[in-house]
Amino acid sequence: MRASPLRGLRAVVTKELRQVRRDPATLFLALLIPVVQLTIFGYAIDTEIRDIPTVVVDRSRTRSSRAFTEALGAIGDRRALDPLIAALQDKSSHVCRAAVQVLAEKLAGKHGVSPAAITLGNGSNDVLDMIARVFLAPGKESLFSQYAFAVYPISSMAVGATLRIVPAVDYGHDLVAMRAMLTERTGVVWIANPNNPTGTHLGKSALRQFIESVPSHLIVVIDEAYFEYANDDDFPDASQWLGDFPNLIVTRTFSKAYGLAALRVGYGLSHPDIADLLNRVRQPFNVDSFAQAAALAALQDQDYLRRSVEVNEQGMRQLTAGIERLGLEYIPSAGNFLTIDLGRDAGPVDQALLRLGVVTRPVANYGLPNHLRVSIGLADENSRFLAALEQVL
Repeated sequence: MRASPLRGLRAVVTKELRQVRRDPATLFLALLIPVVQLTIFGYAIDTEIRDIPTVVVDRSRTRSSRAFTEALGAIGDRRALDPLIAALQDKSSHVCRAAVQVLAEKLAGKHGVSPAAITLGNGSNDVLDMIARVFLAPGKESLFSQYAFAVYPISSMAVGATLRIVPAVDYGHDLVAMRAMLTERTGVVWIANPNNPTGTHLGKSALRQFIESVPSHLIVVIDEAYFEYANDDDFPDASQWLGDFPNLIVTRTFSKAYGLAALRVGYGLSHPDIADLLNRVRQPFNVDSFAQAAALAALQDQDYLRRSVEVNEQGMRQLTAGIERLGLEYIPSAGNFLTIDLGRDAGPVDQALLRLGVVTRPVANYGLPNHLRVSIGLADENSRFLAALEQVL
C-alpha cells in the first residue's frame, strides 16, 4: 500500500516539534540566524551603481595601455554619466521604444523636419549601408570620388553594384566630372562633406548646383560626419535643403564632435518616403537604449559641443604649425584630422611611431601611400605626436 506524502510530512513536523520541546535553544537559533543574515546582507548589498569602485588590471603594461587606464580614471563628468546611469536603472519594458521616439523627435526638432524623416543607425556607417541595400543592386552603378570614404565601395560591392570612381581634383570632389559620369544605371551618388580621409570640403553654391543637376530619380547622399568641425562661412548645411530635393539623404553622427564613437549612434535625414524604405531594412535593435540616452544628453549639452570644436580648432593650428616647421606638406582639412604628405612611403614611419606609442592612420588603401592621417588631440597629445614624428623622420 502506497504511503501518503502528507503522512511523511506530518512525521517530520512532529519530530522537529519534539526536538524544540526538548531543547528550546534550537528554536532561537532557527529564527535568529535568518534575521541576522537578512540584516547583514540588506545593508551590505547596494544596488546603486553610481559609485561602484572599478579595478582595471593592466596586463599589457605598455605606454598605450597605461594611457588607456588613465583615461578611464578621468571619466567623471556627471553630465555624461547621469543619463547613462538613469538608462541602466530604468526598469520600464518600453524604455527602448520610448528612447527611439524621443531621440527621433529631438533630431527632427533640431533639423526642422518630421520625425518620419529620421532613420537611426548604429553610427552613420550603418545608415550608409542601408542606403546601398535599398537603392543599389547588380546592374546599378555607385558613383563617388577618388579618395572617398571606404564604406561607399564596400557597401556597394556587397550588393553587387558597379563602382564608378571619379578622379579627384586637389584631393577633393570634381563635381563637373561627377555630373558627366551620371548614366541611366546610376543608383546612388556619394559625397562626403568634409571628405574623409582628405578633409577637403565643398561650398554652398557648388554643392547645391550639383544636386540641382542630378535627375530626381537618383539618390544623392551627403555624408556630414564631420559637419560640426567645419567653420567656413561658405560651408553648407545640406539638411536645410531636404524640402527642395526629395532624392537627397543627409547623414550625421554622434561619433565625432559629440565624442560618442564607442556607443555607435548616427542618423539619416531624408524625405519620409525614403526614410520609410530605409527603416524597412534597418535592424530592429541597431541602436541600444544606453546609446540613445547618451545621444539625448549630448544634444542638450551645447557647451560641451562648443568646447569640443574649440579644442579641435586650437589643435589644428598647433599641428599645422608643427608640420610646417618640419618642412612637410599637408592637405588643408575641415575635419578633426590632418592628412600629412611625408614625401616617401608612410608605412615605415607609421610603424616607427607605433613603437613610440603614437598611433596614426596610414591611408595607402585610399591610394595615398605617402600620407599619414592623424586625428587632432589635446595640446599635450599633439605635442607628443610632433616630437615623435620629428624623431622618426
